[in-house]
Amino acid sequence: MTEPYKIFHQPSLAHPTLIVSWAEDAGRLGPTVVEYLIEKITASCFCEIEPVPFFSMGGITINNDVACFPEIKFYAGLHPDLIILKAAQPQFERYQFLNTLLDVAQHYCQTKQLLTLGGTIAPLAHTQPRRLLAVYNHRQFQKKFQDPDLENMTFQGPPALSSYLLWVGQKRDLPGVSLWTEIPFYLTPYFDHKAILQTLAFLNKKFNLDLNLLPVQQNARRQNQLLDQLRDEDLTINQYLSTLESGLNLNQQEQLELSQKISQLLEN
Repeated sequence: MTEPYKIFHQPSLAHPTLIVSWAEDAGRLGPTVVEYLIEKITASCFCEIEPVPFFSMGGITINNDVACFPEIKFYAGLHPDLIILKAAQPQFERYQFLNTLLDVAQHYCQTKQLLTLGGTIAPLAHTQPRRLLAVYNHRQFQKKFQDPDLENMTFQGPPALSSYLLWVGQKRDLPGVSLWTEIPFYLTPYFDHKAILQTLAFLNKKFNLDLNLLPVQQNARRQNQLLDQLRDEDLTINQYLSTLESGLNLNQQEQLELSQKISQLLEN
């Protein structure tokens, strides 16, 4: 039976951590973080999983006359303790898809642990600190990975694909953690540069990456200045943001109005 992936070359690895990001994410957090990591550790694609068993080929996106197929790619670079996966979320055969990811990670790369990245929508203002929330699949790994910058996540609802991946990893004795960075609800469709910065800063510290985060800091500063300008010009928006900053919630109409004003600002 032919494996549903192609190996292009053998990277130099030392029982690395697998960092996983899905293409669609709140605040565009996961994709932006891993793209920054790939650039800074000079990573290249060493393995690609074929999309055919997991995606419908009838709904391909066309951009500038070019067909955009779902991508599932592994990257490795100068940091021997990391491999990075950029992947679209599968439409079919999720269990087979996740096991295929871990086949590559464990059998080909001898991965020692798994880390997924994602943004989680929160009723807070962009001026407030973002919490980094963690979900683990092994109690012992939780004790090992714990950090003052992380809080344990409590959640009720349908599981995300990252949670499903943790479960598959647990069945294969691969310890893992899902990291979820809070995203203000009105920044969900856009870049949340502050959350991106906070996530990168955590990874930089945890894996001794020696990243230059100044460009990310500048992006966050520019976004805050733009939002502050809107706040100065619109007293209603200022009131809504002040309400969030005080720990109170907005009603549905207020959330909608705030989101629309932010949308008009960021899209222009």
